[in-house]
Amino acid sequence: MLLLNPKQLGELPLDARSREIVTKTIAFFEAKGKQRLRQDDLDRVWYTDFLDFVKREKVFADLLTPPELGGPDARWDTFRNCYVNEVLGFYGLCYWYTWQVSILGLGPLWMSPNGEMKAKTAAAIAGGGIFAFGLSEKEHGADIYSSSMTLTPKEDGSFVANGSKYYIGNGNEAAIVSVFGKIAGSNDYVFFAADPKRPGYRLVKNVVASQSYVAEFALEDYPVAAGEVLIRGREAWDAALNTVNVGKYNLGWASIGICTHAFHEALNHAAARRLYGMAVTDFPHVARMFVDAWARLVAMKVFAFRASDYLRAASLEDRRYLLYNPLVKMKVTTEGEKVVDLLWDVIAAKGFEKDMVFEMAARDIRALPKLEGTVHVNIALIVKFLANWLFRPAACPEVGRRTGPAHDAFLFAQGPASGLGKIRFHDWAPAFERYARIPNVALFREQLGAFRELVAAAAPSEEQAKDVDLLLAVGDLFALAVYAHLVLEGAEHHGLSDDALDQLFDVFVRDFSAYALKLHERSGATEKQAAMALRLVKRPIFDADRFARIWKDEVFALNDTYRMNE
Repeated sequence: MLLLNPKQLGELPLDARSREIVTKTIAFFEAKGKQRLRQDDLDRVWYTDFLDFVKREKVFADLLTPPELGGPDARWDTFRNCYVNEVLGFYGLCYWYTWQVSILGLGPLWMSPNGEMKAKTAAAIAGGGIFAFGLSEKEHGADIYSSSMTLTPKEDGSFVANGSKYYIGNGNEAAIVSVFGKIAGSNDYVFFAADPKRPGYRLVKNVVASQSYVAEFALEDYPVAAGEVLIRGREAWDAALNTVNVGKYNLGWASIGICTHAFHEALNHAAARRLYGMAVTDFPHVARMFVDAWARLVAMKVFAFRASDYLRAASLEDRRYLLYNPLVKMKVTTEGEKVVDLLWDVIAAKGFEKDMVFEMAARDIRALPKLEGTVHVNIALIVKFLANWLFRPAACPEVGRRTGPAHDAFLFAQGPASGLGKIRFHDWAPAFERYARIPNVALFREQLGAFRELVAAAAPSEEQAKDVDLLLAVGDLFALAVYAHLVLEGAEHHGLSDDALDQLFDVFVRDFSAYALKLHERSGATEKQAAMALRLVKRPIFDADRFARIWKDEVFALNDTYRMNE
């Protein structure tokens, strides 16, 4: 079963300790129960019970500590972290969020050459500590060029920090905050460690109405010892971007977890509700919406797992992950919004009720596309890879499925955050050829060919490249092409049937057509571009028997297989 069911986990492909962490985390939430989970959300209760569990079971300590600094099961293993991401998202975004911002806060600490601070960090996480990433600012957002946090040197070799940070998760209770700024009087970037409990660290407020604490804090003549400086110079800049590279991958998994719980609730409700003498799920339009939601959710998970393989296989010579990671962040999270919208259209007013986890999902699913860089920022990033991916395939190492227990050390030694235009990709064509027997895969390949011809014959000019609206339309098409490619690569890993792939690509064909129409409509498009965009518009190949099999055997079969303990 590809979609998570906490009460029917099956054989998780994890080692014993990793399975224990996943199962104990599920047990914690099921024991807490749905009523208390919802009440804590409504009352905006700081999740001390969850953090106590994390400390007691050494969850973060084993999952987020390099092996040389932790216990026998300590490692940063992206594959097993996928499962933890999904489970935390499944039960509530706030629980995932404290994990996510700890990951971001740990990035500069593990990337630092400062051995003393690394040892201190390892001790803090072993003691149940959480962490924070002091990057963004109220006036500048994530524009780190404009950081106004300053570190002023003193004669004794220590420093004094002044400035403020905004939208910093865990900023109230973090054991260590990794703070980004500049050395006063220079453009020399720096990361240093701060402690919220020390004088000079002023917690201004929680900027959101949530269980999570998303802090505005100020450092006011805050003393920083020489030994608390983590990284200086260009390496500090690189560490900021490389940390985001690590963290942004997790957002897709939070979306997958949220959508999966919402899917179970919506299906259970619709199947049990009768209108006009029939079950809601007997209406053809309801079945279509559930099948579309299922197809999108399955694709999200297959893509995110396949992107994990490339992240784990990455090296200074193979940086393909720098295309796939932004897509997990941008594409998977926006697909999550579509999944919840489809389900909400089915259950309607029920989705507002305060005892439904769905009410949380409908609210929280909107956050994920807007964190770690907006969708627009990430599309602008991936468009830099378009020409190499589309036209210049290279002989790259083949990357198989990476599920083994291993420490992903490269994540903390990614090197300079530059040279994106030099990154090359393997040929996408063989994956489409392999599945050309499937009608909608073959049809999508035709669309992709037409897109390739459009870019070859009428690529945006240098002037058009300044038109962000036009660029986003092209970027949506490119993003879906790469997304579909990795779904095909991952299909065998998860035993997707031809029926399932045909249903997924039925959705992809429709989406590609919709994005092509957006490009056609853009005021900045030339007549040639607008005309060629229409060649991408195709109607998916509908197969009533295939749809019926998917609905009966894959989607409706999930009815009443999971309900959270009350």
